Order: sequence, then C-alpha cells, then structure tokens
Amino acid sequence: QVQLVESGGGLVQAGGSLRLSCAASGSIVSINAMGWYRQAPGKQRELVASVTRGGRTNYADSLKGRFTISRDNTMNTVYLQMNSLNAEDTAVYYCNADVVVWLGSQTYWGRGTQVTVSS
Repeated sequence: QVQLVESGGGLVQAGGSLRLSCAASGSIVSINAMGWYRQAPGKQRELVASVTRGGRTNYADSLKGRFTISRDNTMNTVYLQMNSLNAEDTAVYYCNADVVVWLGSQTYWGRGTQVTVSS
C-alpha cells in the first residue's frame, strides 16, 4: 500500500506565496513521475506541473513563471512553490505519483490540500 500526503495549503492574501509538499510512503520500489493537479469549484481537475525522476519538468502554460515544482528522490517528496498567487489559484491541490511497487507500477493520488487566495 502506498500513501501520498499533502501539506502546506492554507489561506493566503493575493500576491503571497505558499509551498506545498507531498510525501509518499509505503511499499515503494521507486517513483517515476510526480505531479500536482488542482480542482477549483465547478471545474475539472487540471494539471499544474509534473516532474520526472530525472528532474525534467512540465507546467501548465498559464502557470509558467509563478509556480515551481521540485522533488527530493531520497525523501520520495515533491514540492510546489507558488508565488504571486491570485484568486484564480484557489482550488484543492492534489499530489499524484507514478509509483513502482513489487507487482508493477500504479498511479496514486493524495487526498488534496486546500489553497484559498483572498483578494
């Protein structure tokens, strides 16, 4: 069993910053890609950013320059640094990981962390 636990969400004023963390634990052999998604009320879940095990990153076009994804492979943890936040960034942020376990690879999701940006 593998668990992904997000932390770092909360309430922040427009223009502020937050750093999200997501730690994976359990029966992990290795982790391929890790990423962050978000879902705002009434909207579909969308990709925020992803990072491969080797450090290659991919961002939603609209977020480039404000958000930075990184990971610590030794800690099985992925981070999302979010700067210059605005009200449109308000959403539940979910961590996602492609985890290699003994029987193969599987995608896991965290339960999400709420980010609320007040204008």
